[in-house]
This record gives sequence, structure tokens and C-alpha cells, in this order.
Amino acid sequence: MDLKALIREIPDFPQPGILFRDITTLLAHPEGLRYTIDELARRFQGYGVDVIVGPESRGFIFGVPLAYRLGCGFVPVRKPGKLPAPVHRREYVLEYGTDQLEIHQDGIQPGQRVLVVDDLLATGGTARAVGELVQQAQGELVGFGFIIELAYLGGRKRLPDTVIETLVTYE
Repeated sequence: MDLKALIREIPDFPQPGILFRDITTLLAHPEGLRYTIDELARRFQGYGVDVIVGPESRGFIFGVPLAYRLGCGFVPVRKPGKLPAPVHRREYVLEYGTDQLEIHQDGIQPGQRVLVVDDLLATGGTARAVGELVQQAQGELVGFGFIIELAYLGGRKRLPDTVIETLVTYE
């Protein structure tokens, strides 16, 4: 299936010079959405994933149905102040400043095999921070799964040496 055909391109969003890859058109396409989840499941079948971790909000969208397909759990990663129990926190660098992500301290048990899932790999800052949260929680990082990779931004190089799967790549 040609997923690129299901991803809308919006020029100059959120600012001039940016070509935004909008997945809402993929989400609205039943066959495309089913293919996306099934293909990610196929690629990570056999890795013994115990839990999927996904950052808000698009990591939730793809992570939960993938967890269902792989027969494992899902643990959300959120912005500060959104999770009610004790958390691990990781600060990471953005293009203009820093941000933080949190995960429940009891969300990942030591030694659990963890897959990180999100919609987009761009510069790798968010994914790297999520991977560091997995390690802080003493999980074993199995790999990363993304729908889209913007290869020209070099995010793959910022991630740990592990499995990285993407369904659509823009060079």
C-alpha cells in the first residue's frame, strides 16, 4: 500500500518554510490505518515485546492498537504534570529551547522488553528522550517504530544502536 499517498502535505505549517506531513488523512482511511498497524506488527513480531511506550499524543494513536496486535501492554509518556503517580522525568533539547517528558515509575518493570512507537522521526530528540526514560526505568529497549521518517533531518543518528523501523521515508 502506498502510505505516502495517504499523507497530506501542508506547506508553511506551522511556520513559513515548513512542509508539514499530516497523518490525519491516513487515520481517516480504514484500509491505510489497518495496513499501518498490521505492517508495524509484522515488523516487530518475534521480538518478544512486553510493553509499548508511546509519547503523547500520536504515539498513543499508533501504540495502543499495535500493543493489542502484539499482545503486550502500553505505557503512555506525557508532558509534565499529566501523570498522577510518581514519575521518571527526562529533559530534552528542542530547536529553540528544552522540553520534558514523564513516565510512571511503575509503568515498566525492570528487564521488560520495550518498543517505542511514534508517528514521526525527525531530529530524534523526542524519541531519544523516550528511549532514555525506558533505560531509566530499567527496561530493555528493543527498538523504535515510526510511521514517517524525515531522513534529511538525521534523527536516526541520534538514537541508540537498536532496531529502527519506519514505514514511509522522505529523503
